[in-house]
Amino acid sequence: MRAPIRTLIVDDEPLARRGLELRLAAHDDVEIVGQCGDGATAIAKVHKLQPELIFLDVQMPGTDGFSTLRHIPAAEMPLVIFVTAYDHYAIQAFEASAVDYLLKPVDDERLRQSLERVRQVREQRTASANCSQLLELLGGLSGRAPLELDEALQPDALEQLQRDDRLSVRDGQRTLRVPLHNIRWIDAAGDYMCIHTDDDTLVLRATMRELERQLDPQRFPRIHRSTIVNARRVAETRPHTNGESFLRLDCGQELKLSRSYRDRLSLLQ
Repeated sequence: MRAPIRTLIVDDEPLARRGLELRLAAHDDVEIVGQCGDGATAIAKVHKLQPELIFLDVQMPGTDGFSTLRHIPAAEMPLVIFVTAYDHYAIQAFEASAVDYLLKPVDDERLRQSLERVRQVREQRTASANCSQLLELLGGLSGRAPLELDEALQPDALEQLQRDDRLSVRDGQRTLRVPLHNIRWIDAAGDYMCIHTDDDTLVLRATMRELERQLDPQRFPRIHRSTIVNARRVAETRPHTNGESFLRLDCGQELKLSRSYRDRLSLLQ
């Protein structure tokens, strides 16, 4: 079940506060966490209680309803329903992004409609927050900034993201995430794989097939039965005998392009 709507009532008239309290008691999902009769106290209670909704009188001694809102930080701003005996504040209320504007004495049906608006806005905010968290999570998995929604909606979004920026490899009990742009080439050494990066050479127990499954063949083509290369690091190709070629990387390393993998040469040109 959803958490109750934490609600603060702000009105300088005790009878008005009590009347609203009684009407709100008919709504099971509303929890009144506090009441007060002036703007300064309201600002302090919003900071302390963190209500999700505030019923706010417009005309109060000292700080009126609009001034009260101007003193509440945006990060703490609850949903606002103005409650007043005067209808000429309505435009100003909606300019202040109020959810609704109720006239005193508060009508039960209008109160129900206002709370329904609050529930709808609440659902939209929750959906938006969940979406943002999901996009941030997906971005984190790929080592990227939070994604745009259309990126995350791609059918193979997570797989593609993981392939786009980092290679995840097991090293004993650890999982290493190697930035793809740092990888120069990968080659096999018996039961081990050597991942040659700009900083180091990682040696770990794995298979060529396991690494290939994570890598985009357009960016990391296999050029030999025991070698994968980062295509972006290839600086030069030169032919050799028997249909083979040599690739020179930007670091000076030379790798052989096997005849059986020469169709991959087009990916490097």
